[in-house]
Amino acid sequence: MSLSSAPDPKLHFFAELAVQVDKPIEVGRTPRGLRRMISILGGQVRGDGWTARVLPGGADYQLVIGDTLAELQAHYVLETDAGDLVYVRNQAIRSAPPEVTAKLVRGEPVDPSLVYFRCAPTLETASKALGWINERLFVGTGVRKPAQVEMKFFLLD
Repeated sequence: MSLSSAPDPKLHFFAELAVQVDKPIEVGRTPRGLRRMISILGGQVRGDGWTARVLPGGADYQLVIGDTLAELQAHYVLETDAGDLVYVRNQAIRSAPPEVTAKLVRGEPVDPSLVYFRCAPTLETASKALGWINERLFVGTGVRKPAQVEMKFFLLD
């Protein structure tokens, strides 16, 4: 017997992204963990019937906590093929066995099946055509490659 009449959430594909990134700037080990900042150089986005590009100038701020966990927060802007701008703030966690995490920190390729990479992107726009995204929640998955981050975003319905 269910205690709630609330509907179960459903996921609907929103977009896939390939975000090109620069080499990390290592702040070093602070009391909270290894601080890193990675500049976003650009990239491509493909949705259902639309495309966009990732504008250069954003960044991914990382805190590598211990041997297995990283907290990530990326900020960047998309420009759709229609000229609309979308601000993305993407909060994520990445977890993997210590030897895999060490390879990721060194910028080496790893088997994506060994990494738990999940995100909760927040999308914000002034576009009237895309205004609905300001009022929705999204979730996603990701894969870190040496020179890019590949992600899929889903609308949480």
